Amino acid sequence: MSILGSVSANALDLAVPRLRRIALRNLELAGFPNPSEIADGVFRSLGRVIASVARFPKLRASNIGQIIRYEGFENYARAKARGRGVLIPTAHLGNWELSAFAHALMTEPMHIVVRPLDSPRLNAWVERRRGLSGNRIISKREAARAILKALHAGDAVGILIDQNVIPSEGVFVDFFGRKACAGTALVKFAHRTGAAVVPGFALWVANESRYVLHFYPEIEMTGGVAEDTQRVHSFLESVIRQYPDQWLWVHRRWKTRPPGEPDLYAGL
Repeated sequence: MSILGSVSANALDLAVPRLRRIALRNLELAGFPNPSEIADGVFRSLGRVIASVARFPKLRASNIGQIIRYEGFENYARAKARGRGVLIPTAHLGNWELSAFAHALMTEPMHIVVRPLDSPRLNAWVERRRGLSGNRIISKREAARAILKALHAGDAVGILIDQNVIPSEGVFVDFFGRKACAGTALVKFAHRTGAAVVPGFALWVANESRYVLHFYPEIEMTGGVAEDTQRVHSFLESVIRQYPDQWLWVHRRWKTRPPGEPDLYAGL
């Protein structure tokens, strides 16, 4: 990790201790052993994300291969060739900022759906960098029309799927053995357009000292909203289990509870 990434991650860990408490609680809920060790890795992973975003202005097609490579690109290419668009379910796992940025340099720009950050200054800093490789930003607040337009044009759209939503926006799925409220928008777009659903994550590989952008085989859609949302999140869980210290456990993923269930984050 660069000095910038290390300092940023340590500063965040110390300045906002609630984040570590939430991470430890989530890891407890998910049944992982050694939660403190995994939490340490989470902050290291976040430091790498911050450091990579700072480097975006210096990254080009000629040097991007130094920090990331593909694996499973044929899964993306096969889906894209069908001409009905590609939905890429991704998550705050590995380096979600670098994945789309690098894909634009290595292959072609895509559309990415984002929620503006709470800090206007930080949001402006990140937004400027996100667009440097040619990607097109879709604000989550007004996403539906833009996503449908992109898919009908045969383009790829990346959507972060791993955050808690309110019941009116999702369904409850089994996620690490507990009910989690998951957004249904992605599978509904897939059902409506026939776009392929191809998961993609940029995961850190220590022995290479760089990321690998994995495109996994297409997840077949059945047409059932609840069933397909579960299929996508079951796959996400399987990847997180392989790389638990690279998922952003600091988010209160199980905040929304089914009726009658207690708050899992009381006191945090």
